[in-house]
Amino acid sequence: MKFTPSLSLLLTTFTSVVALGLWWGYGGRSSQPDPTASEILLQTLLDGSDEKGSSPVTAQGSTDEPPTPSAVTVPAIPEAGRSADPQLKVALLSQSPPRSISLLNGARCRRSSGEVISKGTLMDLLAVQGKGLISCGSERGRVVVNDRAYEGTIHLLNRGKGWTAINQINLERYVASVVGAEMPSHWNGEALKAQAVAARSYALVHVIRPATDDWNLGDTTRWQAYAGLMSNTASTREAASATSGIVLSFQGGLVESLYAATREISTEAHGHLGASMSQHGAQKLAEEGLRFNEILGRYYVGASLARIRTDGE
Repeated sequence: MKFTPSLSLLLTTFTSVVALGLWWGYGGRSSQPDPTASEILLQTLLDGSDEKGSSPVTAQGSTDEPPTPSAVTVPAIPEAGRSADPQLKVALLSQSPPRSISLLNGARCRRSSGEVISKGTLMDLLAVQGKGLISCGSERGRVVVNDRAYEGTIHLLNRGKGWTAINQINLERYVASVVGAEMPSHWNGEALKAQAVAARSYALVHVIRPATDDWNLGDTTRWQAYAGLMSNTASTREAASATSGIVLSFQGGLVESLYAATREISTEAHGHLGASMSQHGAQKLAEEGLRFNEILGRYYVGASLARIRTDGE
């Protein structure tokens, strides 16, 4: 299978608003985009109408050992440019229900009305199993949920079935944390970059097609491991920055890039879906001197690399 030309993905302001699903409304519930709307939304993202398809896809390929160099074509790295950095909402399922909330660096909690809530009042509210929405954070603030610190905004949501903590955060900061949660941060930088592209591609699919009305994806390995600031290190931030805005694309669609720790797990878990990257395999290839795009080309055969860009570029 030959590679399609490298694409530029266009993320418009309108797309950002719709895809993020600004559902906050005290006691209310907004509707999730229907399948038809999702297809239109994805077409808006893709700059290149002559490409085939419009849905997130899984690039087809072997989940065994990566193909030999002669069997693949290396996807080109998109030209440098400013990329869009949308926000997404991550349900902190590993930390829900929240048992304790601490506020650092000037972070505050507010009701949906804007009223500031004291910590004592906050804990009293969390002990009540009634419907409600509380948002905590500030521009430089940090919110600690059950001893795990997060940047961005923490929304505490209760629709009558208990409180769920939801972290609203920029995509690139999210990716930096996922890389460190999914791979040891001391691994080869090219393996970390490959992980960053795979994680960003997977997340962007869920920005377009959120898992629920209230959040895009969870923080467990059911989606991608995400540990907030605990797994955000200098090396993972560098991996995210060096690949900023780059995603996997296949025949005009986003690749919902699957990956697992080893080839055996990858084959067992994802073999029926197509290509899947072995994280240990990626590290081995990086140690052999392969760059991140070459590593991705070995696993996601037929995929190209694209960059999310903003309007007017």
